[in-house]
Amino acid sequence: MLAHEGFIAAAEEAEELLAYAAGDPTLLDASVRRRLTGEPLAWITGTVSFCDVVVHVDPDVYVPRWLSEPLARRAVERLPAGGTAIDLCTGSGAIAAVLRAHHPDARVVASDIDARAVACAAANGVEVYLGDLFTTLPGDLAGQVDVVVSVVPYVPTPELPLLQRDTFAFESPLSYDGGADGTDTLRRVVRDSPRFLRPGGALLLELGGDQADLLTDELVRLGYLELTVLTDEDGDVRGVEATFGQRPS
Repeated sequence: MLAHEGFIAAAEEAEELLAYAAGDPTLLDASVRRRLTGEPLAWITGTVSFCDVVVHVDPDVYVPRWLSEPLARRAVERLPAGGTAIDLCTGSGAIAAVLRAHHPDARVVASDIDARAVACAAANGVEVYLGDLFTTLPGDLAGQVDVVVSVVPYVPTPELPLLQRDTFAFESPLSYDGGADGTDTLRRVVRDSPRFLRPGGALLLELGGDQADLLTDELVRLGYLELTVLTDEDGDVRGVEATFGQRPS
């Protein structure tokens, strides 16, 4: 693996595979062969560390990325003890699991449109519902939620071919494709969240490029305040945080 091109953290991945094989050379050889095809490491070992929480990941379920960790940590900061949070497009339930780990008395509810993801999130102890965004969530959440957080598909359709070459050999475009400018699902979450957020509640969305600017007018129109663009240490846009201030008229 160290000699193979395309692995950013080859040494760390090799250590994970060695630990997973636990001295079994046959299992190690098979695992390395799988990884060299581009299969996600978490599908091979069955787990990933996300915000220092070990999350179980089934094959064919979206693997949480380290780029999403700052969004999850910010959601932890915005969720009060005993509060309520919704994690949309939860995948393996990673963000929901992190919220539960830091706020064991909070209610954390999640949803995903993929039945495999729902089963995986449930295995991680998440209260999760099969359905599109908010559609199947319990009605008693309306107006009671402190945090809505989500990593929705937000890659612009024309940019899908620019993703790492092995991505769609294993993962589905549904996990990435956000429409022409990448904001199709982002806009749906922005529009539907006011029904669930209490005044002062936070909306936290992962996004990139100029998508925060594209959403600003709609966020303001719908009653969101204190808009903050979240960036990484290189200054690249990674998300947006908005506080819901009032019910739209």
